[in-house]
Amino acid sequence: MFFRRTAVSLCAAVATGLSIAPAHAAVVAEPITHSAPGAALSVTPIGSYESGIFDASAAEIVAYHAASERVLTVNARSGSIDLLDIADPTSPQKVGEVSGGAGTTINSVAVRADGLAVATVEPTTKTDPGRVIFFDAAGNGSVLGSLPVGALPDMVAITGDGRYALVANEGEPAEDYSIDPEGSVSVITLPEGVRAATEVRTADFHNYNAPGALPEGVRIFGQIGDSETVAQNLEPEYVTISGDKAYVSLQENNAIAVVDIRTATVEDIFPLGTVDLGDVPMDISDKDGGINIANWPIKSFRLPDAIESYSAGGATYIVTANEGDARDWDGYSEESRLKGLGRNGVAPICEGYVDDIAELQKDENAGRLNITLAEGLNGDGTCYEQIYSYGGRGFSIFDHTGNLVFNSDDSFEKILAEAVPEYFNSNHSESNLEGRSDDKGPEPEGVALGEIDGRTYAFIGLERIGGVMVYDISDPSAATFVTYVNNRDFSVSMEDEADQAAALPKAGDLGPEGLVFIPATDSPNGKNLLVVGNEVSGTTTIFRIDDLPGGGFSRPEVSSLSSR
Repeated sequence: MFFRRTAVSLCAAVATGLSIAPAHAAVVAEPITHSAPGAALSVTPIGSYESGIFDASAAEIVAYHAASERVLTVNARSGSIDLLDIADPTSPQKVGEVSGGAGTTINSVAVRADGLAVATVEPTTKTDPGRVIFFDAAGNGSVLGSLPVGALPDMVAITGDGRYALVANEGEPAEDYSIDPEGSVSVITLPEGVRAATEVRTADFHNYNAPGALPEGVRIFGQIGDSETVAQNLEPEYVTISGDKAYVSLQENNAIAVVDIRTATVEDIFPLGTVDLGDVPMDISDKDGGINIANWPIKSFRLPDAIESYSAGGATYIVTANEGDARDWDGYSEESRLKGLGRNGVAPICEGYVDDIAELQKDENAGRLNITLAEGLNGDGTCYEQIYSYGGRGFSIFDHTGNLVFNSDDSFEKILAEAVPEYFNSNHSESNLEGRSDDKGPEPEGVALGEIDGRTYAFIGLERIGGVMVYDISDPSAATFVTYVNNRDFSVSMEDEADQAAALPKAGDLGPEGLVFIPATDSPNGKNLLVVGNEVSGTTTIFRIDDLPGGGFSRPEVSSLSSR
């Protein structure tokens, strides 16, 4: 038989773009909470702004401007940014919006302390060059100006000193691969005062086009049609900044690029490796009759989306939310079910990989797991000698040179098995049991860091089942679970609701995307806050973070959060 050691065994028509008049019920009556013994913090939803738009990315990335007490929420559906007044965090109010222009999509926004805000704008044709716009976060929504950047500008971050903005230009291919733009990072010199910038430089990946220049382990694959060079294949996703360095996740490539900000050059790329399911158990089937967190002869690429950085003991560390992502376009797709190997012209699993290949490929075992066809073939391409899947179902911490110092392993799924056993690995639009076990499980996507009482915490949003995992990461090599909170009512399943307009305000938060931590010193109510943008429910929700009497640890302080 194949290797399957069970660690935990517990049995247990979306209308895209639906527009609903905003109500005030997005904070559910009984949010789900699950905490570690002696938890130092509690996290409680206290207020929410509802766009009234279901499953159309009406609340994605969020940023906060302390001086005006405004949250900036990217509303990708409308191609704008909603300006939310949170002077009363229990009752956020929309006071304006900033438009990226007709037919465009805004993907990200960042704001400087003086109110200069920068947002990335994707044009109607995603392979065309994008741009960034500048506006005053405390103003009336007027655009101050714009600058051109690379194709598909996906994320923007501002340095701690406010001198630069960095943009991750993903450069995804056209559906048919007729055009595959290069990935790049734009480095924008920001002006003094709240006005438009005029200088932009490009950190490109041309040096890695030379044979042998790319480090081993960085995924380069799916090159057809116009896609020929390494620079075209590398796809920047997210930026975090530490000092004069920027760290940029290359999600599909399973790597991080290091950019020297002053010179606008890519000086290194390091791969992020895999999670070995032979050592780290996961529940990988939605047809196994219940919760079954077990070991399997499979490896999974981390493929992080959001990343953040902080300082501990004088060194820089990078936190990765290991979402997983696949290339799946009309011209090329790497995706398959594991049971598809050996069928319809797809290479089979190599003999001897496990004792019983047919048993492994059953739906109740690994058969329904989504895997990649781009990796794992033997030397002559006749069979798969290693099976790879997507995502780590948790988070990792790396040092600044790419050495892994911590991985959360199976802790997310074990916590969810205890916290919400009836809805373990649920999808977001539908409340179900194990709807995402065969894909990427809870699918951690967003991450924010915050320092409270001298300790550093990671707040990690789970895209599918929803909610936020909180970990104390003060000691990077020994991060510890603190609490989990989910402002969701699972009794409301949007896919099953006949009247979605009436149901949406009752569902709570669905599909958390972007998170921002607001320290008590910048907060409108003097409390540490967390703001979460939820792309499926279209809600922007504010959580209050409280110290718990007698909670926490007596360990000495070992870290301080670096400015971003």
